[in-house]
Amino acid sequence: MHNETVASPALDYTQPAASKPAGDESLAPQEKRIMGRVSYLLAWFGGCVSIGTFAMGSSIVGTLNLLQTALAIGIGCFVIGIALALNGAAGYKYGIPFMVQARAAFGFAGTRFPGLVRAVPAIVWYGFQSWVGAAAINAVSATLLGFDNMVFYFVVFQLLQIGLSMFGFQGIKWLENVGSAFILVSLVYMFYSVINRYGDEIMTNLVNVEGTWGLPFWGATMLFLGIYSTMMLNVSDYSRELKKGSGPGLLTTLYAMSILPCTLFMGLIGLMVSGATGVNDPIQVFSSAVDNTPLLVTTLLFIAFAQVTTNVLNNVVPPTYILMDVFKLPFRTSTIIVGLLAFGTFPWELVKEESSAGLQMFVQTYSAFLGPIFAVMVVDYFIIRRRQLDVGKLYDVHGPYRGVNYAAIIASLIGAVAALSLSSVSWYASLIPAGLSYYLLMRHWSACQRFRN
Repeated sequence: MHNETVASPALDYTQPAASKPAGDESLAPQEKRIMGRVSYLLAWFGGCVSIGTFAMGSSIVGTLNLLQTALAIGIGCFVIGIALALNGAAGYKYGIPFMVQARAAFGFAGTRFPGLVRAVPAIVWYGFQSWVGAAAINAVSATLLGFDNMVFYFVVFQLLQIGLSMFGFQGIKWLENVGSAFILVSLVYMFYSVINRYGDEIMTNLVNVEGTWGLPFWGATMLFLGIYSTMMLNVSDYSRELKKGSGPGLLTTLYAMSILPCTLFMGLIGLMVSGATGVNDPIQVFSSAVDNTPLLVTTLLFIAFAQVTTNVLNNVVPPTYILMDVFKLPFRTSTIIVGLLAFGTFPWELVKEESSAGLQMFVQTYSAFLGPIFAVMVVDYFIIRRRQLDVGKLYDVHGPYRGVNYAAIIASLIGAVAALSLSSVSWYASLIPAGLSYYLLMRHWSACQRFRN
């Protein structure tokens, strides 16, 4: 049940960081918090611009009408807000990152499991989205300057992101806060342009149709929720940067309201463009609008900028902290390695049409573990430990959390089986099996009792 092998001595993380210079991140309990509520909301707003949201909107054409889609997005974002507030509570209260928080449920060595589930897709999407962003910049360059060199822009774009990432959360705060204005203006402009150009088709195909309020509707809520399911695991990496003084209700509101605008605009744009034209790739439709150069350039720059804000917040921080934890590397070294690893994902191959089936299978496979791990961590913090953690023990490699807590691993696998069995609502379906299994194992399995305190 429990691996008695003692991990090698770790660096001393028991002393809280007294200050927060740019790029000086650590796994220590965060004492100096740099984000107020408005800054935190804007950081999430800027970091949650996923081009995949366009595709999610496109995928429900013919299933839901415009009103049902808007409500599905709203419900999904509200559920996201609750989930982020729940799993981010430990990080917010104690100032600890995801990899330290996970030790309570999985053990020192056991954290490699949730860490791997979170880090591998982050690096893959880092490379994929960097290629998409570079392609958008290259298209702008070709349109305005006549210079077309995809490899050049990809290398430059990736090096730029690595450089920005090295500033840590100070850089993230600046980038996301400033970038939020451009993102919001771009989305409003794109939304207006779509309605202005395809208004009649939208009324016919999306407004004056019945749609459904059944299982497909709830499946749609999970589509938009699932985009952020990776962030639900490592939300403590961000919540520990938020200054104290916000209750659970306010935190839920902050998360939901920061994610809702971008998700709503982008999801509806994807639905409207695909519903009006029959083309499932909204980006392709925008890019083909050569008769409207301002819209084309705005859209392409938006796509490029969205990749930066999303990558730096969501795809750099998780694997960076994991490298820091596993290999005891400094923050800046880890960000450089993560950026170089993104080159190794061969994103130019991933974007090919023939790679879509394999990429979809990859997404479905790792997604099946996200809900179960989330459920295990929430049950562990709120029910098993009743929101009380001995932070010193979480940094003691010879203490009660050494090795692997197999109860957490087994419960996560049980939840993953449930998720794979009910793929249309996989995240929802995995929660109760994983959470209940973990609670029962921790309560009745004597070999796991050492993890209770």
